[in-house]
Amino acid sequence: MRAIGRTLTTLAVIMIAANASATEATNVPRRTNEQIITEGNNKFALELYARLRVGKGNLFLSPYSISTALGMAYAGARSETESQMAEVLHFPTAVSEQVKPPADPASGRQRFALEFGKIIKDLNHRGRAGGYELEVANALWGQKRYRFLDEFLETVKTNYDGQFSEVDFVKAAEDARKTINTWVEKETNNKIKDLISKGVLNSMTRLVLTNAIYFKGNWARQFKEERTRDAPFTLADGRKIDVAMMNQTAEFGYIQADTFQGLELPYADDELSMIVLLPKKYDGLSELEKTLTLDNLSQWLAKLHKRKVVVSIPRFKMTSQFSLASVLKSLGMKNAFSAGADFSGMNGQRNLFISAVIHKAYVDVNEEGTEAAAATGVTMTLTSIGPARTPVFRADHPFLFLIRDNNSGSILFIGRLMNPDA
Repeated sequence: MRAIGRTLTTLAVIMIAANASATEATNVPRRTNEQIITEGNNKFALELYARLRVGKGNLFLSPYSISTALGMAYAGARSETESQMAEVLHFPTAVSEQVKPPADPASGRQRFALEFGKIIKDLNHRGRAGGYELEVANALWGQKRYRFLDEFLETVKTNYDGQFSEVDFVKAAEDARKTINTWVEKETNNKIKDLISKGVLNSMTRLVLTNAIYFKGNWARQFKEERTRDAPFTLADGRKIDVAMMNQTAEFGYIQADTFQGLELPYADDELSMIVLLPKKYDGLSELEKTLTLDNLSQWLAKLHKRKVVVSIPRFKMTSQFSLASVLKSLGMKNAFSAGADFSGMNGQRNLFISAVIHKAYVDVNEEGTEAAAATGVTMTLTSIGPARTPVFRADHPFLFLIRDNNSGSILFIGRLMNPDA
């Protein structure tokens, strides 16, 4: 038997040789490693969202967390397992030669881990120094006295800050589960509880990879509580409910398209923002979601322009949880979840596979700002210009939203609000 547990992370696959020749031919500036990786992560984020949106109701997740967790597992993947993971997650199989490669220049996976790690460390550095809280934490939980390769553990520790701890899945799986869940709860400021449910871990589990991401930021321009009023919110089926709507008029990034409006609500320091995409029709979210591609989103974001906007948006909280194995397999990551998996980069043997990928996310949007958290666990087991008048952006029906890092362009969280009271 083989099995494996893992956490969130995303990236993109790029053919550098073809890229380089095209760059030289057209004199287009070569993209940085950060841009290549971020573009890949965002592409995976939207492809994953497209698979998950077919369900009903509210939806919220951190594709960045999922990519990071899987990125740690990727460090130990080999042969076809590695190539399938790279294709689905859009991890570059190599990165730009613009920077000096790590000690082993032949190792594309080491170079990738180095560059991905730089993005994580930059987010953490700015999260500690800025006017908001942002922390990405990783950890490995291995079976006591089970031998993992030093190279694998060092790669995860050095690049992902993933500390390795020993637990006893064989004799005390429930104690191990509680230990891991306690770590997740602590790293998400008590917002993500019981990430791993009873029965997920057993005596065949050998490794769990976890990622936690926590964000708390105040709006750059806060809503005043005294202006919050109960008002109707129209659900997708046409029914109306009363919800608390926050109100203000100020300058924001704004786009008016044929079928939707877009709004950028920046957080303190303007380093992160919430982007809200609001269909013009109360039942138009499904059609908008179908057009949500990386190219379209990039075009929409490029057209945001600052102007005075009358804004009304609901106050809401939501928690979402997913088991992602079947979704990842449907995207093409099949070997990693089968007896044919090759994670020999972890332990020198082909006797581990991913048994579960679990993700849970939480968001709270209020007058002061936003608090969001997410965690991912991977378990390894054996075998356009608007009108002249001031536009009104009234989010009184289902909409899509995402939280992005403006410096790198990384999509940290993405979701939709179907019912603020659900």
